[in-house]
Amino acid sequence: MNAEAVPMTQPQHSMSDTIRRPTVAFPLLLIVLTMAIFSVAVAFLSNAFWLSACTSAVALSLSVTGLAVLYGQLGLVSLCQFALVGVGGWVALRIGHAYHPPFELSMLAGGVVAALVGLVFGIPALRLRGLYLALVTLMLAGTFQTIISAWGFPDGGPGFLGRADGAGRAMLARPSMATGATAYFLYVCAMATLGFVVMQWHKLAKPGRAWALIRKGETVAVASGVNVLTYKAWAFALSGFFAGIAGALLAGNVGQLDGRAFSAFESLNLFALTIVGGSYNWFGALIAGLLLRAVPALLTDLGIDGYVTIGIFGVALFHALATAPTGIAGQISALIARVGRLFSGREAA
Repeated sequence: MNAEAVPMTQPQHSMSDTIRRPTVAFPLLLIVLTMAIFSVAVAFLSNAFWLSACTSAVALSLSVTGLAVLYGQLGLVSLCQFALVGVGGWVALRIGHAYHPPFELSMLAGGVVAALVGLVFGIPALRLRGLYLALVTLMLAGTFQTIISAWGFPDGGPGFLGRADGAGRAMLARPSMATGATAYFLYVCAMATLGFVVMQWHKLAKPGRAWALIRKGETVAVASGVNVLTYKAWAFALSGFFAGIAGALLAGNVGQLDGRAFSAFESLNLFALTIVGGSYNWFGALIAGLLLRAVPALLTDLGIDGYVTIGIFGVALFHALATAPTGIAGQISALIARVGRLFSGREAA
């Protein structure tokens, strides 16, 4: 009887594995396909002005996807994400100007240092939540604003700060494979696609399940065998890493960075647009990045003061919190699901 039971159980196990794998792989393949269509369309349809704006938008979407993990998966409010973008940009510029390595090494260094700083910034999350965590992280963003205003970003000069005077200022070299504007935009899209895939995999795999339990309650998570400290720290480090990568990509887009662009208000703006874009769907990060850079660029193109975006984003945030907590991406996903059910119902009829 035991010999007959073995063949019956083995095919059932392998069949379940066969069914499970495509369900995990399909969302990741969908990300790659969607980003490929988006990047090619923008590359062929945009002029130089819009290409630069979209490059910055896609780069910033990487930092948004890290913030979406903290808020969407763990329910944590972090208001220092734009400061981590600045940290990554600072490190990438410093290493790039000092040692002239391949761009990828400077970018990875910026991501690693930002991950470590993000881990330090995340220490309050081990004890604090809600308003208190938001206030502490906002103060950390203000601290970075003060430091970067005094130091400035490296621009090719000597010393630890790498500051140059007058004609001595240098531009950060782009990757050798993507020196042109269009090629660099496609390069940034490829990096963003990789980041989206990694983040989506985390949501579908063991870390995502652990984060979901932690959000329900730390007592529930501990009772289920989840190491709360490890998974919270991992979320902050991962979020900081992609913010640092975003900072390096921004530095590569314009060659230099300006400290005035990394105020604490920008961290507030980034968090607000994360909610508006949608923190529960991967493309919500892309929508948020486009809102953050494309909307001001559109207003500038129309001759309208860019500060009008503050009011626009404020209304959008109120609408999202009041009527659409899943954001624009959540509404789009719900619409696609309704259309799919409608068509499937017609086919069945």
